[in-house]
Amino acid sequence: MAKLAVINRGEKRRKIVEKYAKKRAELVAIIGDESRSIEDRFEARLKIQSLPRNSSPVRLRNRCEMTGRPRGVYRKFGLGRGKLRDFALRGEVPGMIKASW
Repeated sequence: MAKLAVINRGEKRRKIVEKYAKKRAELVAIIGDESRSIEDRFEARLKIQSLPRNSSPVRLRNRCEMTGRPRGVYRKFGLGRGKLRDFALRGEVPGMIKASW
């Protein structure tokens, strides 16, 4: 199980990303619009650099909802491989069965 502080840090980052998502999208649109002047685009770059680092979605990490494990997480289920296996063996994941051949 991941440390609670690391899990809380990730949740805090998710809130910050959500808070600044609209502003970041507007600035990225200005930067990518070649019909605008170079000065406007450069100013947008400076503004996007002044946003908090944790407002970037690249800094988010997928974690298991149950344990907080950062690796081996299946996006479709939001669970780490170990917990997904436990749920599948108990029959709690519809349509998923243990492989046998």
